[in-house]
Amino acid sequence: MKKLSELTKVDLENKKVIVRGDLDVSELSENDIRLQRLIPTIKYLLDNKAQVVLIGHRGRPSHKATADKSSLDLMSLVPVLEKMIGTKEGWSLKENLRFDPREEANNDEFAKELANLADIYVNEAFSVCHREHASIVGIPKYLPSYAGLNLEKEIENLSRVFDPIKPLVILISGVKKDKLEMIEPLSNLADKILVGGRLPDFLGDNTISVRNQNGKVIIGNLVMDKEDITVNTIEKFKQEIAKAKTIVLAGVLGKYEDEGHSQGTKAIFDAVGEAPATFKIVGGGDSLVAIAKYNLQEKFDWISVGGGAMLEFLTKKTLVGIEALLN
Repeated sequence: MKKLSELTKVDLENKKVIVRGDLDVSELSENDIRLQRLIPTIKYLLDNKAQVVLIGHRGRPSHKATADKSSLDLMSLVPVLEKMIGTKEGWSLKENLRFDPREEANNDEFAKELANLADIYVNEAFSVCHREHASIVGIPKYLPSYAGLNLEKEIENLSRVFDPIKPLVILISGVKKDKLEMIEPLSNLADKILVGGRLPDFLGDNTISVRNQNGKVIIGNLVMDKEDITVNTIEKFKQEIAKAKTIVLAGVLGKYEDEGHSQGTKAIFDAVGEAPATFKIVGGGDSLVAIAKYNLQEKFDWISVGGGAMLEFLTKKTLVGIEALLN
């Protein structure tokens, strides 16, 4: 991959900079890791006398009735961001991009409208870098474009998995069916892939092809209501985790927020946390909530703000949002 242009080498004084941030947070809290990762880039821009226009999305407004969209507005984030940034001056926040259907349609006119707000574009939204949306791949056509400070770190840390200390174990879990598409390409990279969450239930006719990856894939068994993995699966997964030198954890193992179905997630997350592996990565929204719940943040070498984006980067070694910064 070509080298990204470095934001730290740009003259920012009196420049307007539009920052595509990761603002898709469920709680308005200074403790949210996505907001924490965004702040250093904003502070850097302000310290270098740039004017910042912050854009982003929250939730999926297109899936809600019009009356419900108020719960996804971004203006409610302003007090939290003011406190984290430390000033009200020098920056502004635009409303949820996804309130306009042109964002997800990657409409070129919408991208131009956004680009006209600034002189420079900065992408600090790794979690949506796999989406071909106007604010991710459209704006860079019209402005000098750079990776944010955290986006650079995401690329640097995730790229370490391409030349890992073996064995490499990747745990793919959660409730998003599209993760199944990642199993076959990731089997070319990993020594073992552990499949949990609701994914075993989604496999269906694909079970044979998934299992036929040179014996690398271990598909978990689920309890009767399919909301957790079985005790036997927990033990199998723990055995592989204990042998790993590099671990990628992507997704929770069950309905962890329900005490009656948290056994798998807690056991496996604890096992990864205590594993003697030399390099451990975790990513994805539910995974971030789970490691905070179990106080495991310090047990990981890198916490990625993206789940689907992280897995796609590991399969392709790039993402459309990253490529847009290179062109």
